[in-house]
Amino acid sequence: MPAEVLSLRAINRALLSRQRLLDRPALPATGSSGARAAMVVETIEHLVGLQAQAPFAPYYGLLSRLDGFGPDDLASLITDRTVARIALMRGTIHLVSARDCLPLRRLLQPVMERGLRGNYGKQLAGVDAAALAAAGRTLVEAEPMTFSQLGQALAGRWPDHPPAALAQGVRALVPLVQVPPRAVWGQSGRSRHTSAEHWLGQPSQATREESPAPAPGLADLVMRYLGAFGPATARDVVAWSGLTGLNAVMEQLRPSLVTFRDERGTELFDLPSAPRPGGDIPAPVRLVAEFDNLVLSHGDRSRVISAENTKRVYTVNGLIPGSVLIDGFVGGMWRLTGSRGTTTLTVELFGPMRERDALVREAERVLAFCSPDGSCDIRFGPVT
Repeated sequence: MPAEVLSLRAINRALLSRQRLLDRPALPATGSSGARAAMVVETIEHLVGLQAQAPFAPYYGLLSRLDGFGPDDLASLITDRTVARIALMRGTIHLVSARDCLPLRRLLQPVMERGLRGNYGKQLAGVDAAALAAAGRTLVEAEPMTFSQLGQALAGRWPDHPPAALAQGVRALVPLVQVPPRAVWGQSGRSRHTSAEHWLGQPSQATREESPAPAPGLADLVMRYLGAFGPATARDVVAWSGLTGLNAVMEQLRPSLVTFRDERGTELFDLPSAPRPGGDIPAPVRLVAEFDNLVLSHGDRSRVISAENTKRVYTVNGLIPGSVLIDGFVGGMWRLTGSRGTTTLTVELFGPMRERDALVREAERVLAFCSPDGSCDIRFGPVT
């Protein structure tokens, strides 16, 4: 029997539903701190982490997905080490739960090592990788360091190699987390790093006295990806993770998955019980964060952004601004600026004005989150 064909809108609605951008669940009352924290962590784990190159982007990512979310709902989880910021998918910084931190990093270690070979391989020729990792781990576990500090400290042992390359070698070989006050709401600080094992109080593989419990495998990672981003192809999983050779994993999973075709005939894999609400379901206006997972996690991004609008959003310097979702698709950009005590949220639409009232409500919601006691302004025009 031929596979069911999913329209572009149906694929879009499935993605929005799993990203919790179709229906926004509400956090428990503010007095229920434990329940609120549990729901925030569950959301982060469901999404398999939040893109976090920009230190405060995950706050806005959660704001777009959770009703009643406030800055301290995440800041407290960072400071108490329930969540951590670490290089994972595609070698970029993600915010993940403490439970996911090391298992995900182990699965994605080939991505880190491939990136190291491509960017700093020649500069590290002759450096013993195990010795570099051990020396770097000792340094950052004694005191969290910036990469500049780490590189200078390592240069005493490897004086013939660039300090920056030595530091990046440790970044690739040791799971390094960024420590507070970096990314804590209302605070600022340089990116200082220590090992994930040290920060989370977990023994490293090198110091375990007994065999660790079996780690999740690539099949588990693919299943979690489909739960948050499906239906999808192996190419989509590769684009999200940075891993290669996933076609074989998809074929291994085929008996436990369902398959569809998109309107161009491409085969899509999915979890049998995952939500697929249909293309006729209304999609509310949403302001999603800069670098949001929504727009970065597919090889074929047409399910959420057109080719024409992709050129507008993906800037030459690699910065991805906040995106405006109208009828489920990226229809503009938004950005916050501050001047003379006033926080301004500017929306630039890529086409004629649509959903103005809904856009204003969403903009007001963002401003109430980031500047509850200050003067605020909403503008429609070019995002500068």
